[in-house]
Formats: sequence, structure tokens, C-alpha cells
Amino acid sequence: MKVTDHIREANGETLFSFEIIPPVKGRNIKELYDNIDPLMEFNPPFIDVTTSREEYVYIDRNGLLDKKLTRMRPGTVGICASIKHKYDVDTIPHVLCGGFTREETEYLLVDCHYLGIDNIMALRGDAMKEEKYFEPSEGGHKYASDLVKQIHNLNQGKYLHEVIETDDCSDFCIGVAGYPEKHMEAPSLKSDLKWLKYKVDLGADYVVTQMFFDNKKYFDFVKEARDMGIDVPIIPGIKPIAIKKHLHLLPQVFRIDLPQDLIDAVENCKDNKEVRQVGIEWAIEQSRELKNAGVPVLHYYSMGKSTNIKAIAESIF
Repeated sequence: MKVTDHIREANGETLFSFEIIPPVKGRNIKELYDNIDPLMEFNPPFIDVTTSREEYVYIDRNGLLDKKLTRMRPGTVGICASIKHKYDVDTIPHVLCGGFTREETEYLLVDCHYLGIDNIMALRGDAMKEEKYFEPSEGGHKYASDLVKQIHNLNQGKYLHEVIETDDCSDFCIGVAGYPEKHMEAPSLKSDLKWLKYKVDLGADYVVTQMFFDNKKYFDFVKEARDMGIDVPIIPGIKPIAIKKHLHLLPQVFRIDLPQDLIDAVENCKDNKEVRQVGIEWAIEQSRELKNAGVPVLHYYSMGKSTNIKAIAESIF
């Protein structure tokens, strides 16, 4: 079932969803299930599964280092299929431009269609660790908008090298990312919103925002998006702070601002156990205000851990 259908059928009630990270290569999927199980009581209509970029590793071959590309967290589509089967819940694989050719993307989308996956989150992805700026793979997409266009074309039966007339075309609901504090590479928020509008015009059906810690930034972002003609659902993404290191790591990686009240509260904590509680309480207050404002979904970035998300959900849903 499509995300947009879930939202429509909720009749204005705010839904609960969350995002997980595939386990590192070689780990058992049971660890993933153990973190999903406690959250199923809140009836998530869908669960997002991230995709990691490829990265270089160095293998010692008789004293010489051999540089190889690998993926440390493979299996996004397989995990989506497994979760969908185990919990009877819709899953949303994150599909990236980076690390994939257009042909590989088409194969992945065809697999999703065969598996009955109805939703795709279309993202550009980050630059590799060795790159200062994002560089597309040879034969791959440079922008998320190109990926949206490919998915939309596939929904019309337009494959890369042929047009297939069939009664069983894919009909993916396409999600894209939005940035209440603008994408780090955008010169301005208005410029960033123009690109978001372009993705919606190409066929994106809904938006999930990057994490933010000041709800005013989300409300302002939604207003400016609506003023620009972006009329699809805009789902807020919430991440509870969990460790003191997040004070410096999150602004550095995601180019976001943290409210001074939150900074002060975290800095006054004796240890990360206290920080985790501060993060939970802050996210609860964020969630209450957003829910009271009638947001369609509260989407939580769990980062593979569920205890803090469960504590938040128990206060909100």
C-alpha cells in the first residue's frame, strides 16, 4: 500500500513510522528484529530501510595493500522483503544515485516490483569518504531528480532501453528528502525548495524531512513549500539525541542548528544515560507539538536502536 494511501485512510490522524539501518555485513538479522519488535505495538503502517554507499577497504595481499570497493551494509531490498513478510507491514527501501548505474537501479526497481514493494525513497546519497563533493558513478545519476524521473518512467512502462506495454506496470509511490534548514550544498533555502518543487513536478509523491530540533524550522519550511506550490505530504523526521558527542557530530554532518536550551541541557548531563533521557524528553515535546499541528506522520530515525523511540511513542501514540 502506498504511503499516500496510508495517510489518506488515516483521516487526519497522525501516523507513526520509523527508519532502520541494515545490519553490518556478517551480522544476523535477528538483531534487527529484536529492535523492531518493541515498536510494532504502535502500528507503523510502513518502515524505511536505508541503503549505505559503497566504500573502499584495503586488503593485505602478501605485504601489498589491495584497494577494493565493498558495501558494509548490503541487502536493503532483501531486508525490506523479510520485514514485509514477517510483520505484514509496508517497507520502503532507500534507493541511491551514488554507487549505482542506471541499469543497476532498474534491476533493483524491477526486483522491488516483483516483491510487492509499493514505495521507494529516492535519494542522491552522500559523497564517498574519499570525495570532497558527490560524484556520480559512471553510468549513474547525478541528481535525485534524475532518479525520480527514472522511477516515474518505469511506472509508465518506460524502461531504459525499451517500452513495455503491460497491465502489470510498477506503480511506485515516490518519496524524496526535504531540508528545513536547506541542503548543505544549496546556496539558499529558496533555491533548495525550487529543486524540491522540481522533484515533485517530476513525480515525487511525498517528502520526508531531514532531522531538525526546532519545530519552527519545520513549520516555516512547510509554509514556504506550500507558497511555492508543493502540495504533497511533508513528513517531519525526528531524531532523539542519545550521546553528548551528538552536539558536535550532528551539526557537522548534517549542517543543522541545535537550540541553545537543548545544548545547555545536554552539556549539564553527567553521562550519556542522562543525555539519552534529555533526548527522549526533547523529542516528546517536539512530537506533541507536531501532532497537535496535524502532521500526517511522525517519522523517527532509530539508527538501529528502539528503546528511546519506544519511550517517545509511549507518550505520543
